[in-house]
Amino acid sequence: MKLSARNQIKGTVVSVVLGQTTGHVRIDIGQGVIITSSITNAAIAELDLKVGDSAIAVIKASDVMVAID
Repeated sequence: MKLSARNQIKGTVVSVVLGQTTGHVRIDIGQGVIITSSITNAAIAELDLKVGDSAIAVIKASDVMVAID
């Protein structure tokens, strides 16, 4: 699969939590870093996502906010 998004990060699904219409998929990308994605329940079912599956977090953002404390 080819995508224009340059930020493609491989990892392992560690959690899938379904909500009313959307769910949260947590992907462990290593070194204690977890990426959480909010996608529709239909997409979760279509992709048949389960804990332990290999997955790729594809990040395409037009805006990125940065804050310091």
